[in-house]
Amino acid sequence: MYKVLLVEDEEMIRQGLRYTFDWMKAGCIVAGEAANGEEGLKQLRALQPDIVIVDVNMPLMNGLTMIERALADQLGEMCSFIILSGYNEFHLAKEAIHLGVTEYLLKPLEEHQLYEALERAKQQVEMKRKLNAVRQSASGDQLEVNPILMELPRKSSYYVSKMIEYVQEHYAEKISMNDLVNRLGMSATYLNQKFKQETSYTFNDFLNRYRIQRSIDKLKNEDEKIYAIAEEVGFKDYKYFITTFKKYVHCTPSQFQERFGYRTGKT
Repeated sequence: MYKVLLVEDEEMIRQGLRYTFDWMKAGCIVAGEAANGEEGLKQLRALQPDIVIVDVNMPLMNGLTMIERALADQLGEMCSFIILSGYNEFHLAKEAIHLGVTEYLLKPLEEHQLYEALERAKQQVEMKRKLNAVRQSASGDQLEVNPILMELPRKSSYYVSKMIEYVQEHYAEKISMNDLVNRLGMSATYLNQKFKQETSYTFNDFLNRYRIQRSIDKLKNEDEKIYAIAEEVGFKDYKYFITTFKKYVHCTPSQFQERFGYRTGKT
């Protein structure tokens, strides 16, 4: 799984990107958000994302300046940057290319464009890792490089992959860590630590986020009732579903439908 950082000053666009796009399908997880370039730099340092999607025009520090600072401080050497802009201005695209940005995308963004951009970004990240491994080997910093591993894209470990697969297959059911302990034969402490290390989320946080993501997909269907959607994605307590939805999306399900142009469903 590739970790993605979203840097966008408009909350509606940022939340829309986070909750209306299927990141799991793209092989990615949104590790964090920032509302301007200064916050973006702090998140870059703290989260060490693989891919950064950044708006070009933001207060305090714009996207291009943020990328320049990140590269100067060696924060973005191993990650890939995707620029978002509402302005079709050649000089900005030219500067972005000079900085090594993978893609320069114009708003409003089409879903297929982001999928394609993420694929190219992932390829760039893998290329950077391979080159870095070769440089380290040549300089004597790394004595041994396994060429077979170098040819493989970075993936989650066996246990984390199985945990993610289990969530994807059983999210609509009642899930507990004990299910995975019994299935994988490892302690809950080990599995929780491993999952947090590789995804930046606790297992329960990831499970709730995944369920909310699936609920968002269903909210796009105007014929679905919200209480039915809650049950379909694994929330047996409707009030808890609403609370969890508001925690991650910062609005209620019906407000989400109104905000992003879907017809409000009946509760």
